[in-house]
Amino acid sequence: MGLYFSHPSSLEHDTGAHPENASRLRAIEAALGEAGWHGLERIEAPAATREQLARVHSPQHIDAIERFAAAGGGMLDVDTIGSEGSFEAALHAAGGPVNAVERLLGGKDRFAFCALRPPGHHAEATRAMGFCLFNNIAVAATHAIQVGGAERVLVLDWDVHHGNGTEAIFAGSDEVLYTSIHQWPLYPGTGPADYVGVGAGEGYTVNLPVPPGSGSETFLSLVQHVVAPIAQEFRPGLIAISAGYDAHRDDPLAECAVDTGGYAHMAATMRALAAELDVPVLVCLEGGYDLGSLAASVVATVEALESDVQAPEAPREPAAPFAERHRGRWATLATA
Repeated sequence: MGLYFSHPSSLEHDTGAHPENASRLRAIEAALGEAGWHGLERIEAPAATREQLARVHSPQHIDAIERFAAAGGGMLDVDTIGSEGSFEAALHAAGGPVNAVERLLGGKDRFAFCALRPPGHHAEATRAMGFCLFNNIAVAATHAIQVGGAERVLVLDWDVHHGNGTEAIFAGSDEVLYTSIHQWPLYPGTGPADYVGVGAGEGYTVNLPVPPGSGSETFLSLVQHVVAPIAQEFRPGLIAISAGYDAHRDDPLAECAVDTGGYAHMAATMRALAAELDVPVLVCLEGGYDLGSLAASVVATVEALESDVQAPEAPREPAAPFAERHRGRWATLATA
């Protein structure tokens, strides 16, 4: 069975007419409701504790976000808006994935979708940015390793914007493999193909930047012929997906051309990989700002994660330069 995490506080993170607003969650839940919820067990996300947040974020950052909300919110930067309810919402946006990890690694459930906001993958250890206050998926991945018993975690970030926060948090770690497919160039200007991490984490960052206009075939090729082979060698105990839907061809904030079926095929590929590795899948909502394509793509993701339908095999050509670049570190790419 799949799990669906939400919380009323996500609607109280008031960003006004900002593209990242509460209408996104209302659209998702309306579409899932029309689809009969697909047997998902619906769970109210608990709040993350300060101890859980502090594995990733500095105490000063946590305190700053709390003070910001207590003062009524406002503009944290030119992109990032908050309100009085934002700190509470951010606690639950991080706490839901943590609770999902506990459920998933307990062995009962195979996947969880966390439809919570604010999103997280741009948030750095000491800085909120890019609509993000705390890095939800980083908090969850760290909890999986330090508490949940997972030795390693694979993060696949298919949001159209590079997850600079997640990359920076795990840049020096060989316990988290961060992979990102993102439009290049685009905000936040990070994620070049030649950056592979530092120190013990060298080789455990795999950036897969793609040009504007890249569509489902390119994204699926990178998942199937770069991410999946590396994962087979990495052997994670948990697969975590930063699921932004702003690479969709209808999204107003970028110029990629993925369609709803493309997200279904990427999710199906990751479900098959998880089954092969006998590990669960955590999905955390990131971006996606066209309400129709966002809602349809989330439903398609859930359907793919709960079904046995196989994704078509994508051509290898879009992935070939990246496979060649990383072949020296990951032997499984030699035959990918």
